[in-house]
Amino acid sequence: MPHLTPLGTLRRLPHLYPGGVIDLHTHSTASDGTDSPARLVEVAARAGLTTLALTDHDTTSGWAEAAGSAARQGIALVRGAEISAIAATRGWGTGVHLLAYLHDPAHPDLLAETERTRDDRESRARRMVDLLSEDYPITWADLLAQTQPGTTLGRPHIADALVAAGAVRDRDEAFATILRPGTRYYVGHYAPDAVAAVRAVRAAGGVPVLAHPGADARGRVVPDSMIEELADAGLAGLEVDHRDHTPDTRRRLRDLAGALGLLVTGSSDFHGAGKQNRIGENTTAPEVLDAIAEQGYLEVLR
Repeated sequence: MPHLTPLGTLRRLPHLYPGGVIDLHTHSTASDGTDSPARLVEVAARAGLTTLALTDHDTTSGWAEAAGSAARQGIALVRGAEISAIAATRGWGTGVHLLAYLHDPAHPDLLAETERTRDDRESRARRMVDLLSEDYPITWADLLAQTQPGTTLGRPHIADALVAAGAVRDRDEAFATILRPGTRYYVGHYAPDAVAAVRAVRAAGGVPVLAHPGADARGRVVPDSMIEELADAGLAGLEVDHRDHTPDTRRRLRDLAGALGLLVTGSSDFHGAGKQNRIGENTTAPEVLDAIAEQGYLEVLR
């Protein structure tokens, strides 16, 4: 397991807004983060955040633990998830991520989709480990050693197992070389259509925001035409301020959000020690959080 975030070295963030410091995209050990939900909240509080969203991949299993920690730490919690989806339009198609905020976790349609995605993620991970084991000293048990019970399995956990085996230095090297699409070890997994996912989040009372839509380094630049289609389906906003977006990309996405009447969010996409992203490095304005809270089925826990 990668090292936990060292609490004693966290830099206090300036309070950029009168309403506090708001980070609406983070991950815990319920998916591919390296801090437990409780520790993640503690990390956020130590860093000076006043509001944190927990958005693990295709799961809400960390919500209860995070809520207890948020109450102890005295910060607000936005309960959410990052939904895997496939977007396709006019001959273009790729995987995208949809941040769902404040939805009903028991809504049958959305729950069925996330359960199907998680199940297929596990099958995919098994297939990838089988392929990798032909060339690297890695087993299924090695992967499970990098996870917690109930974790949404993904390539980051395979990367952690490869790091533990000495095959690569870190997750970044694993993704850049062994685990990227196009290698013989890469296997895809099921994800719902993005338009259907937006509608499912809305049906569950949630507020859907498209995560890092201009992340060209990941090969995931979502065309404006696709964003327009998602907006017609009920998309609420775009995650504009993200470390994978250049200044020009941020300006373009802000203009597009304005034209489509979408909210603009900013967030860290923090994964603990699993990525270089620093908690609170990009933030969301309080009035945007207010708009999200007004639309959500659940309340922000304060």
